[in-house]
Amino acid sequence: MDVERNLTQSDEWPSRYAARVFLGEDLLPLLVLALGAAMAVGSALALVRPRGETPEGELDRPPIGRSAVMIGVGTLAAVWALASLLTG
Repeated sequence: MDVERNLTQSDEWPSRYAARVFLGEDLLPLLVLALGAAMAVGSALALVRPRGETPEGELDRPPIGRSAVMIGVGTLAAVWALASLLTG
């Protein structure tokens, strides 16, 4: 066996080392799905149910424009990640 042979060129590379990837090959789409869904749901819930009592100098409700943008971006990220996971 050649000493300078790369590990990725070995015959045992796919079977022996592929199982060591944390959460599989889909880690990035799973993280994007989780963060996008959390951003969309959290912003929507902040609009639907604002805080009861607000301290002096803070807003009673979140700004609608900023919340709408956050809901849109979060939904887009979650849908994109879900499509990436489903198509393989």
